[in-house]
Amino acid sequence: MKVNILAALEKRLGAEQSKRRIASEEAHTAQVFGQGRNFFHIENFYSIHKIIRTIMRLCLMLGKGQRNARNIQLRQNTLKLPHLDKAFQGFTLLHLSDLHLDMDEKATLALMEQVRAVNYDICVMTGDYRALTYGEIDKALAAMARVRIHLNKPVYAVLGNHDSILMVPALEEMGIQLLVNENTLIKRGKAALFLAGIDDAHYFRADDIPKAANGITETTPSILLSHTPAIYKQAAEAGFDLLLCGHTHGGQICLPGGIPLTLDSDCPRFVGKGAWYYNNLQGYTSVGSGTSIVNVRINCLPEITLHKLICKD
Repeated sequence: MKVNILAALEKRLGAEQSKRRIASEEAHTAQVFGQGRNFFHIENFYSIHKIIRTIMRLCLMLGKGQRNARNIQLRQNTLKLPHLDKAFQGFTLLHLSDLHLDMDEKATLALMEQVRAVNYDICVMTGDYRALTYGEIDKALAAMARVRIHLNKPVYAVLGNHDSILMVPALEEMGIQLLVNENTLIKRGKAALFLAGIDDAHYFRADDIPKAANGITETTPSILLSHTPAIYKQAAEAGFDLLLCGHTHGGQICLPGGIPLTLDSDCPRFVGKGAWYYNNLQGYTSVGSGTSIVNVRINCLPEITLHKLICKD
């Protein structure tokens, strides 16, 4: 089975890129210290899930936290993009991030209920489809297949730090177009949007923004999909108009007022969740629809997001 996946992956990405990415995964499986943009990777830290779960139970917050994790909100975000053609006025992107589909069956069912009830033009996914950062991929892929049934428009995606490059062939067989340091044009008549995506920039450092930006022009609105917001400066320098990302979970377990205890990313807090700006770059960091380490959320409800594009006056 793995031989077939490797063959499909090499055909899709090329032998050299595929072998290099696979070697990186194998070399850093479940690594706690070092590797990537952060020195310490809490999601790989031994029994951290048991520790957090025990603390939540002692504080009588475990049940509430799990109910919160299944209470997925629909967020609306309006974006004015420069040079947006009138043909794309009102064009809507459904943004899904950090699904962690094999983490909590009830949360996955809640996600399916939400996505089949919304209207949009394309769906974009910004990574982390698996619960763990290593190990088998079949459960996450099976859950994704169930979710994909309810997505009735074109779907584009990038990988996150929890995802294996070995997932690419199966995801594309489902009709999900992966952008692995690549780009494509979304067209309406003669008008176009430039949509690009990069491989995981957080843990595997496999991103190549210059390659993803190849062909970008000042007159065509450009959108970059990235799992992490940490590359916002590079995205701005490359000339992208919009960065859509996730990874931070908005903190997942937050103080009252939604103040995150940690964002698990080497970036300033202003890009930690929601809409933000940096120079000429607009951005949106989704808090995600799933959970990591433990299936709880405190003062930070999960979300799916509808981004509506409008022309600048």
